[in-house]
Amino acid sequence: MTLLVRPARTDDVPEIRRLIDLYAQDGILLDKATVTLYEDVQEFVVAEINDRVVGCGALHVMWADLAEVRSLAVDTDCTGSGVGHQILESLLDRARL
Repeated sequence: MTLLVRPARTDDVPEIRRLIDLYAQDGILLDKATVTLYEDVQEFVVAEINDRVVGCGALHVMWADLAEVRSLAVDTDCTGSGVGHQILESLLDRARL
């Protein structure tokens, strides 16, 4: 299993939508309009295993020294495998820049 965490692209938005929907339906994540996902795609990273998007997360900068992690979601097939941790580490690295 090779895990790659990379910046999201617009063609990743349908998969980001799918991942958020997995958790929004139960009220675990806030739902977002698809247009908002496209507008904010530069805030997202995605995790891929074998060219399949299995996780996502976003870093939203709010102030010069304040940001929040948003929309962190992992495919249910991959929970407990460290994917979410790797996404969070990537977002924290971005925040430190």
